[in-house]
Amino acid sequence: MRRADLADADCGIAQALGVLGDWWTFLIVRDIAGGTTRFDPLQRELGVSRRALTERLAALVAHGVLEKRPYSQHPPRFDYLLTRKGEGLLPVLVALQDWGTRHLMGDGELTATAEAGSPEARRVHGLVGRRLPEVALAGADGRPVAPSAAGDWTVLYFFPGAYAPDAHGYPPGWGDIPGARGCTLESTTYADRYPALRAAGAEVRGVSTQRPDQLAAFAAYARLPFPLLSDSDGRLAAGLLLPTFRAGGVERFKRLTLLVDPGAVVRAVQFPVTDPAGSVDEMLDLVRRSRPV
Repeated sequence: MRRADLADADCGIAQALGVLGDWWTFLIVRDIAGGTTRFDPLQRELGVSRRALTERLAALVAHGVLEKRPYSQHPPRFDYLLTRKGEGLLPVLVALQDWGTRHLMGDGELTATAEAGSPEARRVHGLVGRRLPEVALAGADGRPVAPSAAGDWTVLYFFPGAYAPDAHGYPPGWGDIPGARGCTLESTTYADRYPALRAAGAEVRGVSTQRPDQLAAFAAYARLPFPLLSDSDGRLAAGLLLPTFRAGGVERFKRLTLLVDPGAVVRAVQFPVTDPAGSVDEMLDLVRRSRPV
């Protein structure tokens, strides 16, 4: 009897596992979300046999999780891309990453930061040299915006959550979560330093998992001169395996900052960020030192 035949027809978990039945399948979806979309690079990065990879890719295409898009006719070659159904798995990947980091690699305590030498910190600093996935995030008005500014260096700072004073968006106990506080201070400091960052040749983007309307209200309250972007569906979080924590029923970014060059390649990382305001001046100095004269 096939494993799919054992699935409980009324249980969504059982049905999902009938499609995503082993750990290789999750890792394939993870790497495709991160921008590795072709067979040979997938096989090299995962270390899986070609036969096993072929079978799992075919199954994911058959279930509508992936679609094949040809990039060569002779010989026939394809990119494997997430469908809308496949993108619906991204919050699952983010939640698995959070659970594994907190409960398997950590001590189980809820935190919005990390130790400097932790596996989580090593993973984030390993993003240097990595190109951002080709995704668009929702701006404060709901329209899609690229995370990095075309033709410019970009300071991309990720924050747990920031709300206008009348929004009442912070969950209970927010101030007791290590590293959670300081988002308003960080954003307003970036607003103060924005002219200097622009003079140094960099744009600024703030990214949170909050809804676009919440970000719009906060940006108006704080008078931010740069856009805030919503990654509420986890596209960038899953694509880069960014550190998150769960509070108030929502996956939220741990505070970190990426410096991205005009080619959308990460050139510097700040993580963990323990001084939200001080990190802005450190990033300004990084921008000035990283850009070619």
